[in-house]
Amino acid sequence: MLVLSRQSDETIIIGDNIRVTIVEVRGDKVRIGIDAPRDVTVHRQEIYDAIRREAEPGAKTV
Repeated sequence: MLVLSRQSDETIIIGDNIRVTIVEVRGDKVRIGIDAPRDVTVHRQEIYDAIRREAEPGAKTV
C-alpha cells in the first residue's frame, strides 16, 4: 500500500484519468472527492462488500 500525506485542496492522480482530492480535514475525519470516468465504479468498502455478497450464488434477495 502506498501511503501519501496530503493537505486540504491537494490532489492525488491515479493513472491518467482518476483524481482524488482532499476536500476537508476535520478532527479524525477526512472528506475526499473522486473524479473518475463513468465506466470506473467507485464504492465505499462496505458497499462493495454488500454488492459482492449479493452476487454470490445462492444469495437471498429481498
